Amino acid sequence: MPSHLKSFNTTSKGNIDMRNTLLATLMLTATLALAQAAQAANDSVAVTVNGVTVPAAQAELLRQERLARGQPADTLNEQAIREMLVTMEVLAQEAMKQGVDKRPQVIAAMELNRKDILGRALIDDYLKSHALKEEEMKAEYDKLKAGAGSKEYHPRHILVQTEAEAKDILAKLKKAKFDAVAKKYSKDGSAKNGGDLGWQTPGNLVPEFSNAMVKLKKGEVASAPVKSQFGWHIIKMDDVRDLKFPDYDQIKPRIAAQMQQAQIRQFLADLRAKAKVE
Repeated sequence: MPSHLKSFNTTSKGNIDMRNTLLATLMLTATLALAQAAQAANDSVAVTVNGVTVPAAQAELLRQERLARGQPADTLNEQAIREMLVTMEVLAQEAMKQGVDKRPQVIAAMELNRKDILGRALIDDYLKSHALKEEEMKAEYDKLKAGAGSKEYHPRHILVQTEAEAKDILAKLKKAKFDAVAKKYSKDGSAKNGGDLGWQTPGNLVPEFSNAMVKLKKGEVASAPVKSQFGWHIIKMDDVRDLKFPDYDQIKPRIAAQMQQAQIRQFLADLRAKAKVE
């Protein structure tokens, strides 16, 4: 995504870009699945190694953890998980025999891991006790829909760092094609595509850019460069069309995820505000 675009990007196909989702949110589903699996398998045994029993709960925890990492499910059958558990247990037992668990750096790592697990479980509990209501998500949907407007724009741009450069490029555009100049001079990631930013709504762009963009007609290049926090933009309008905003059910899961991010941020902010940090 080009640097001047905002992180919440709604398109006519109903796709919402959530590229800046918090890591804690991404782990919530996995955390809940792990906890449920552990409870269900708590009383059975997966394997015994040198007299030490490994609970079946650990087998399911391991399987879910590997799935969350992206390992294919067909490689995580019962035998494969059992072999992983045996290897882990053998290594852990030998490490303890050799006193590895007494090393300060190992103790610190285990304590850090313990805190991470506790923290994620706490966040999971918090979200359960502060479950989003349907009317809240619908209100957020209505807000997003209203903010998107009725039109969708397909701009190109050339981004440079100084006004002098921008004015020089405007002069070059009188004799050269926009995409060719963009590929050669633009400092934005879109340069390789001739400055093409795809279909956008004004709310997805920084205000300076969007305010200038919506004034352009199809095929028109802005007569003056536009300054934003990222530099100077020369904007061209490839096309304009009516916006077909996605239905609520299409984007409800993504709206919920973003609202949960906000919940987590507020929860953490409240805890940090109460903490005495020295």
